[in-house]
Amino acid sequence: MNGLRWAAALLLAGLMLGLSGCGGDVSGVAITVGPSELYAAEDIRDGVDVILDYFKKNFDGCTLTEISYAGDERNGDYLDFALRNGRDEVLVLVSSFDVDDSGGDGSLNPNETYTGWRWILMRDAGGKWVHVDHGYG
Repeated sequence: MNGLRWAAALLLAGLMLGLSGCGGDVSGVAITVGPSELYAAEDIRDGVDVILDYFKKNFDGCTLTEISYAGDERNGDYLDFALRNGRDEVLVLVSSFDVDDSGGDGSLNPNETYTGWRWILMRDAGGKWVHVDHGYG
């Protein structure tokens, strides 16, 4: 009987973990790469993938609805920031997401849609993108 109780307790714990802390939902996100003279579509998509992974892990209770490349001009606005941080390249993405009634981690307004949310990524020329900042700005 102890073995059966132990198995039931493990099953219950697994179900509870599965239901809580699921992370952000990116399953239906609309992705727009857009034209760029700075980066190939694959480079931009690699940056989007970094943000999708970050969002899934860190935006509990939120649903990412769209994400797109902010454009070459917007990247230029952040190039000095990248250079001051020892990086050669910067990628700026912009997104929209919905927050459920939980308010995510408590730092977001419940039941609100955030638009124009920026994601800043940096890398050394041709390297892997690294997420360095996000928010309004």
